[in-house]
Amino acid sequence: MFLLRRNTQTQSHPEDLNLEKDAKVSELRAALGPLSGRCLKYCNDACLRRYLEARNWNVDKAKKMLEETLKWRATYKPEEIRWHEIAHEGETGKAFRSNFHDILGRTVLIMRPGMQNTNSPEDNVRHIVYLLENSILNLPEGQEQMSWLIDFTGFSLSTNISIKAARDIINILQNHYPERLAIALLYNPPKIFQAFYKAVKYFLDPKTAQKVSFVYPNSKSSDNFMKTLFDLENLPCEFGGKATLKYDHEEFSRMMAEDDVKTAKLWGFDERPQHIMNGHSGAAVVQEPMPISSPAS
Repeated sequence: MFLLRRNTQTQSHPEDLNLEKDAKVSELRAALGPLSGRCLKYCNDACLRRYLEARNWNVDKAKKMLEETLKWRATYKPEEIRWHEIAHEGETGKAFRSNFHDILGRTVLIMRPGMQNTNSPEDNVRHIVYLLENSILNLPEGQEQMSWLIDFTGFSLSTNISIKAARDIINILQNHYPERLAIALLYNPPKIFQAFYKAVKYFLDPKTAQKVSFVYPNSKSSDNFMKTLFDLENLPCEFGGKATLKYDHEEFSRMMAEDDVKTAKLWGFDERPQHIMNGHSGAAVVQEPMPISSPAS
């Protein structure tokens, strides 16, 4: 009861609520103890706020979640994955960072499961983790989240990623990139996808599940919903917009090789750009340079 009264009071005083949240950030930082190296760089105030938000501002739960992420990052080393290591996963353009943002300036990841081209769950996951890190690298200043657009053209159960890979991606996104996903739009999923989604939805926590929306062509409600999220002039026609979607693997590879150098500098280790050979480092659409955001979860 005390908590309910307290929350009701703070709703009318946003400045008090902000002060409380700042205090929670300080409390979490103190609870974590001394940090150094990449852990210190990773755990900036924005990062701590995301973990607190994911755990409803419970410091103990946020601490446990963040410590698990630090352990995962120490072993998985997502910031060390380089495009040339997983470029083969992107050859068909099944997943890539787009050259446009949503209406709030968020980075947009495009996924096309119908273009699945490999059968290694581990490489599928590493590919998505690389794209998550790259999307964060390219977030505009002051923006913390990204949007996912998932096009189901050509989808079939035989071409889709495995349940294992989907489960691992969901677990990594929820547990180690909290509050990074703003919305996931599933565009025109066929009926056969529903069986796959039922299996996958089991692994979604309620917060993540609320961010998933099904969108359909020739639907007024879907059209109006998309207009609230995107400028239709920039949105590809595959998602009900007016732009042309083109994925050029070689161009995208060049962009990723350049971004790999930025990543190395951001995390404090030098690296020479990889040479691009016949698209084995790969790409998408012409991308204007965007400022690097702080390293993040």
